[in-house]
Amino acid sequence: MDIATVIGVVLALGLIVGAILIGGGTIGAFIDYPSIMVVFGGSIAAALICFPLSNFLGVFSIAMKCLFRKIDSISDVITQLVSLAEVARRDGLLALESKIAEIDNPFAALGVQMAVDGTRPEVMEDILRTELDAVATRHRDGKALFDCMGRFAPAFGMIGTLMGLVIMLGDMSDPSKIGAGMAVALLTTMYGAIASNVVFLPFAEKLGFTNRQELLVMEIVVRGIMAIQSGENPRVIEQKLNTFVPPKLRISEDAA
Repeated sequence: MDIATVIGVVLALGLIVGAILIGGGTIGAFIDYPSIMVVFGGSIAAALICFPLSNFLGVFSIAMKCLFRKIDSISDVITQLVSLAEVARRDGLLALESKIAEIDNPFAALGVQMAVDGTRPEVMEDILRTELDAVATRHRDGKALFDCMGRFAPAFGMIGTLMGLVIMLGDMSDPSKIGAGMAVALLTTMYGAIASNVVFLPFAEKLGFTNRQELLVMEIVVRGIMAIQSGENPRVIEQKLNTFVPPKLRISEDAA
């Protein structure tokens, strides 16, 4: 589980609730079900208009990736690729077949299997990069879905506020209720801002970050597998792949 995402959401909501309580308000005064329906229902409806149903139905699995997706450590991937390069250098490419079951990364396992099968380098690289591009496209669509809802949530909040004001102004028979009616109308704007800036847009940015990290790992795998197939020295492969690691981290790893 991605603890940072959970802490961020809980902290943001906690700060909002804490500010309400410290300011002398009550939680009940900030709960209005029609406003919630307009903001979240409207955002979902807008997303349905913008995306095919199949994409939208995957929104929950996409959200879960923000919480549970585990990205392979770049250092671990490089270490494993260098280890495979040493085996291939010492015993030949065919010796890697017995190591495929030990490879945790499915993308790396695919590359090693093709190398063992004697796939031509240009064909192998084309397949791996096509897979990389397909993953990037799927992730981009998932992020776009949350970006879409993040853009529309504040707009539906404003729509809900305008609806509330129209309802309030349509019945001015009791001036004492004007303040309460105004407060309820403004709640929809608040819900839209919270939905956009606590849920939708932060989740979209987290998906974008995990996408970049996963694609970086895949790029390292492509470079490593191609180098292994070409028979490069394991130390050269290690130096080449270490260029993807921040210098400070490289230094600390060498020192360790």
